[in-house]
Amino acid sequence: MALFKKRQVGKPGEWYYCLVHKKVEEGPECPAKDRFGPYTSPEEAAHAMETAQERNLEWQNDPKWNDKTREGQEEGEDTGTATP
Repeated sequence: MALFKKRQVGKPGEWYYCLVHKKVEEGPECPAKDRFGPYTSPEEAAHAMETAQERNLEWQNDPKWNDKTREGQEEGEDTGTATP
C-alpha cells in the first residue's frame, strides 16, 4: 500500500493556473510544479501571473528583504570587514 496517494481530481471549486498550457483549470490537471493555486474562482486563477508579478515587485522593494543595503549601512559603505 502506498504511503501517499496521488490526488488525481481536485475538490469542486478549486481553480489552478497551468504555467505550461497557460490556461485556467478546475482541479489539478497538471503536476504541482507546473501550476499556481488553488484559487477560489476562475477569475482569480486567470490573474495568477499578474498577482505573482505584483508580489515579486513588493518583495523586491521591501527594505526588510533587500540584500543590497542593510539597516544603518549605505551601499558602498565600509563595514570594517576585510575581503580576502
